[in-house]
Amino acid sequence: MGHIKEETARRRTFAIISHPDAGKTTLTEKLLLLGGAIRTAGAVKSRKSEKFATSDWMELEKQRGISVTSSVMQFTYNDFKINILDTPGHQDFSEDTYRTLMAVDSVVMIIDVAKGVEPQTIKLFKVCRDRGIPIFTFINKLDRQGKEPLELFEEIEDVLGIESFPINYPIGMGQSFRGVYDRFQKKIEWYNENKERQTLDIESIDHLSEALKGVADQSTIAQLEEELLLIEEAGNEFDIEAVKAGKQTPVFFGSAVSSFGVPSFLEHYLQMAPTPQPRESSAGVIGPDQAAFSGFVFKIQANMNPAHRDRIAFLRVCSGKFEKGMTVWLDRTGKSLKLAQPQQFFADSREMIDEAYPGDIVGLYDPGFYQIGDTVCSVKDTFNYGELPQFPPEHFAKVRAKNAMKQKHFLKGINQLAQEGAIQIYRTPYEETILGVVGQLQFDVFVYRMKAEYGVDLDMQMMPHQLAKWIVDKDAANHLQRSSNHLVVSDRDERPVIIFENEFALRWFNQKHPDVKLADSSWGLTS
Repeated sequence: MGHIKEETARRRTFAIISHPDAGKTTLTEKLLLLGGAIRTAGAVKSRKSEKFATSDWMELEKQRGISVTSSVMQFTYNDFKINILDTPGHQDFSEDTYRTLMAVDSVVMIIDVAKGVEPQTIKLFKVCRDRGIPIFTFINKLDRQGKEPLELFEEIEDVLGIESFPINYPIGMGQSFRGVYDRFQKKIEWYNENKERQTLDIESIDHLSEALKGVADQSTIAQLEEELLLIEEAGNEFDIEAVKAGKQTPVFFGSAVSSFGVPSFLEHYLQMAPTPQPRESSAGVIGPDQAAFSGFVFKIQANMNPAHRDRIAFLRVCSGKFEKGMTVWLDRTGKSLKLAQPQQFFADSREMIDEAYPGDIVGLYDPGFYQIGDTVCSVKDTFNYGELPQFPPEHFAKVRAKNAMKQKHFLKGINQLAQEGAIQIYRTPYEETILGVVGQLQFDVFVYRMKAEYGVDLDMQMMPHQLAKWIVDKDAANHLQRSSNHLVVSDRDERPVIIFENEFALRWFNQKHPDVKLADSSWGLTS
């Protein structure tokens, strides 16, 4: 028990969220460089050099320069064991991100200094706030001109509805950027092109102008002193309990591309961020230091290694000690499983492990046993951590294999990708296959992966429908007539679903069939 407690205290598990292009993948890589997990960073933008971001392992991601899958990376820094979950920035993949947020204990939110709080950040932030996840803010690209710090704090507080507390404060910006003043450690960290870390201890704010004389211009120094005094007088008090409750966000400034501010951010973060936390379950609150092992599957990824046609279930360890080869029970089926070939990840590489502790993410070889949201326990008297959110699709297309001889590969491919949660599959009464996705870009990824991983070219016919609703009472579906603006189909668990062209069609249906109860998703419905 003591050993589990000790190991849990070393863990920090977080996701990085941001709007696309705010610098998420770059910050992830600089953190990995710090931990010695990689030797060179592959700047996402430099397409010519063939150095691609280590965390974007899928070929399509390399071509487009965006993350479309959530990667998991683990490394050690100053004796802390850090698990980073890199999430897709593109809004079409927000469902994958939401599920990933269920598996972390805190979140790092990146804001572009020039753009401030952007729409995708607001969406993701809301999920964190609703769940009370602690949020740490990294304001990026200080070596470019952007919004004033006070304006950014105001935006964070007004748009996101969370208190902000700057841990460090920028000295200038863009061309006049000279570094940051660390309010906690009372020191200046100098910005330089050579990426060397140089600091100067300062007794108090009063000594700043002396230290900056000849380094920064007079107006930059005057503005810095004025704003720091204002924050000291009128700003929020630092409150670690409010941080842990997700009500106050510590704010850091830096430039991920030049690595500036990243080491000090990580060091402060490791001291402030929560260790793996207790979780609600059907058996009450489960603490990480409980002797019995438990965890839940938050992501399934097929063909991470196309040569082996493998499928990996990503498991967040919640309590107890995970051991290679241990027998566990799957709550959904009540059946026992042996956890063979457990792996830990670093983007496209992985290694076998013998043990893991609360906060760790373990990859389990999956021959088709697991579903997203599954809970596994080392005790036969199982419980579960609840279902993970599933979002109703907003885009639909009829799809089939161009070559009828590839039908077997086609069925295998769509079933595997549906189990990953990347797409949702429906069947019409005429055995046609309909795909549903939350974001349009998911269709592109689906077409690409079907070709690359299963060798299947597709015929795809886009449909005008925009909404899916599940029919609560299966028998009610048998009496419904086909209509021009809605279609009755079945999901992959044979549950009846109606897809509607638009909100008007849904309202018209509700008026015509007031007795037919509809649900937004399949959670809780019997198959």
